[in-house]
Amino acid sequence: MVLKANFSDFKLECGTDEAGRGCLAGPVTAAAVILREKFTNELLNDSKQLTEVKRNLLKPLIELESLSFGVAHIFQEKIDSINILNASILAMHKSIDQLHHAPEFIIVDGNKFKPYKKIPFETIVKGDGKYMSIAAASILAKTYRDEYMNKIHKEFPMYNWKQNKGYPTKEHREAIKKYGITKYHRKSFRLLAEQLKFDL
Repeated sequence: MVLKANFSDFKLECGTDEAGRGCLAGPVTAAAVILREKFTNELLNDSKQLTEVKRNLLKPLIELESLSFGVAHIFQEKIDSINILNASILAMHKSIDQLHHAPEFIIVDGNKFKPYKKIPFETIVKGDGKYMSIAAASILAKTYRDEYMNKIHKEFPMYNWKQNKGYPTKEHREAIKKYGITKYHRKSFRLLAEQLKFDL
């Protein structure tokens, strides 16, 4: 499926998406991207459809060829205090804050968003597989978050975040069972099926 360039008739349309919403550890990361008018790239797609190699190949291209982009992490303490949905939307807002050009219209992956500075917006379910700017944002959110998880993996290698990126894999849950939790774990999440509370 060929991705569409724009949803609205505005020139400065920004796409935004997040990564890491379902993870047990680490931040939720969002990106916002305004692409140049004639931007095309046949590799570009929803980050989940791409290999890590392709995402890492596209990341510098998107940064170089976009009109403007921003990336923001919202960390586990904030996720625990405001919940993951609010944290995801906050991450999107903060990534839009970083754009050098104020967007005239915002398209959002998913079905939940809160108004940003009275700028009109549209939520689009599976938007990262439909619109280029959302796909580009999904790639930046994913690659920046993966870089962060690779970095904290060195501090706590037993959870293998380099591989699972904080998602609830069997291996990650087994490590939590064996070693307990770290400062990077989201305490408001159900970290183990049989255990709702930890002795902290």
